[in-house]
Amino acid sequence: MSPVLSFDGVRAYYDDALILDGLSFEVAEGESFALLGPNGVGKTTSLNTMFGIAHLRGGTIAVGGKPLRGKSPHEAACLGAALVPQGRWILSSLTVEENLMIGTAPNRKGPWDLASVYRIFPDLKERRRSLGTHLSGGQQQMLAIGRALMSNPRVLLLDEPSEGLAPVVIDLLGDCLADLKSAGTSMLLIEQRLDLVTRLADRYAVLLKGETVAEGRIEDTSSETLRDLVGV
Repeated sequence: MSPVLSFDGVRAYYDDALILDGLSFEVAEGESFALLGPNGVGKTTSLNTMFGIAHLRGGTIAVGGKPLRGKSPHEAACLGAALVPQGRWILSSLTVEENLMIGTAPNRKGPWDLASVYRIFPDLKERRRSLGTHLSGGQQQMLAIGRALMSNPRVLLLDEPSEGLAPVVIDLLGDCLADLKSAGTSMLLIEQRLDLVTRLADRYAVLLKGETVAEGRIEDTSSETLRDLVGV
């Protein structure tokens, strides 16, 4: 069976600046994989390359065995890549429910719809007629995750989901993501909080200057070793 997401020798650029230099990893069906490292080493660029924001000039990226090279962002989403972006990107002119419905654009079939999203995020149901940007930071993050789930993705791409959230909200977010993992959702997690990483991830890779410098299984790596690898 093909992995839900694979990077094989990926070289990616912003204009003429090389950011990713031979990046390789795979995310298996139902697996949670963490991409770690200090700021500025290429973690977000890996996601941007999937959607054509950074330029892929070497190697391959595939979702479900199907290469993304030459695909538009919409085509990448139709193949099953769903992004929960850093900063959330909630549309201020739309209600909570309207923001969620944007996620249905890829028209993929699956278990996620408004009813199932509202079951795991009941706050969103209560606020469904409110403008999306009138929610708290934690609720906006839940909205961003719910919007991604509405596309019925093969892999959920989470870019710094805990950023800007209070510790108690991060704990609640971790509960929600752990439930998604238990339900078999495949995830690529970019995250600075190692307590959240160790709770959610099965495997990890550490990036430095756009290259993988360490990788392994979370269960085989102590918290101290992981902190040393990541440099936090």
